[in-house]
Amino acid sequence: MTGVETRSVARDSLFLLADIRIEQGAEIHRVRVRNLSDGGMMAEGNLKVKRGHRVDVELRNIGGVAGSVAWVQDNRFGIAFDEEIDSQQARRPPQTDEHAPATMLKASWAHRAPPPPDTGKLRKI
Repeated sequence: MTGVETRSVARDSLFLLADIRIEQGAEIHRVRVRNLSDGGMMAEGNLKVKRGHRVDVELRNIGGVAGSVAWVQDNRFGIAFDEEIDSQQARRPPQTDEHAPATMLKASWAHRAPPPPDTGKLRKI
């Protein structure tokens, strides 16, 4: 490797677990997600996949994502998603109720800027 970044899409490094099912098989494998982008991911696990295998990946807060294995090296492999996802959703804490709205924090005005001065009370220098 030359150390030069040749990827055209930014990836988020993270440590996340995901479930993968290979080519419509019944068996589900747990893998570690090492990096994730909107278009794909790198996973690590003890399962036998080959380049071109079709997979379904279950990602936290996102759900099932279809894709295909793009590369394999030892126990790591890359998956190219069929459709782009919002990879930032996987970083958020898990939702307990899938219909619950995202929790909004109450706005804090303790650090807001002071109001502008009354121009009528200013003096010229």
